[in-house]
Amino acid sequence: MLQKLRQWIRKLSFPISLLLMGALFFTWTDNWQVYTDPLRELYNRGVQLAGGARMDHTSEPGQQDGTVSGDTVPEGTEDPTGESRTPAVGETSADTQTETMTTEEPQPTEPSEELPKEVVYHTVDDSYFDDAVFIGDSRTVGMYEYGGLEETSTFYASTGLTIYKMFDSKIVAVPGQKKKITVEEALSEKQFAKIYLMIGINEMGTGTVESFMKAYGEAVQHLQQLQPDAVIYLQAIMKVTTERSGQGDYITNEGIEARNEEIAKLADDEKIYYLDVNPLICDETGGMVASYTYDGVHLKAQYIPIWLDFLKEHAVE
Repeated sequence: MLQKLRQWIRKLSFPISLLLMGALFFTWTDNWQVYTDPLRELYNRGVQLAGGARMDHTSEPGQQDGTVSGDTVPEGTEDPTGESRTPAVGETSADTQTETMTTEEPQPTEPSEELPKEVVYHTVDDSYFDDAVFIGDSRTVGMYEYGGLEETSTFYASTGLTIYKMFDSKIVAVPGQKKKITVEEALSEKQFAKIYLMIGINEMGTGTVESFMKAYGEAVQHLQQLQPDAVIYLQAIMKVTTERSGQGDYITNEGIEARNEEIAKLADDEKIYYLDVNPLICDETGGMVASYTYDGVHLKAQYIPIWLDFLKEHAVE
């Protein structure tokens, strides 16, 4: 019996020595972590599965719901090993913030369109024209002769007057003298508060709309130089009858309309105003009412008051 025991001891002495040496090695080097860590991980997984089955479980210290604490690194966030973790609830990653700031572009602001200022006109009586001067061709001569303003207002008007010769024409009579002076000289000697200009019918057969408007615009500028304090009323060229417009010569309502559109653009509604009496003297065909004129071009004396009343109803203070 003793002999057999000694034989077993000799057989087991080597494995036992090997086990003792292994136990001494693991205890000395890492305190058995090579085995305890896998066992701890296995245990934690079991706790995680058990905790997920309960909605009201209590997290262990140092860990969040469904997340194992310790050496486990949350997904989406880069740890010292270079791996990434997913940001926690309520946390925004730097890449997401950068993308948001890049993609959100400011919306363009549409410029607001400034509405044109509406001119407020007043109705006046004949005394309003006491310090006014009327400049024009034969149509303005008709206003002088039949408008009833010859005793109060000033008229620098002549049959055949054009925008090209307006300042150079000697049409202004000098009181007490037989001579006449130019419109330029007259405007240089006396200042007016209002200037009424109607001119353009005689220029219909000369040049183009552009050449006419070049001279017209320059004339308005010169009026402002000579009369810096005056309000200037630019009157639309009166149309002719539809029959007269269709005769085939240079006087057409289409040409008059083209010039009137450009004249209107010169008004700034501050010192220069545009007045158009045509809607009151024209019929449904767009031309002057045939019964209002004796030649298709000029108003009859009894219809001049339509024009004058229109001016009275469109005055600025």
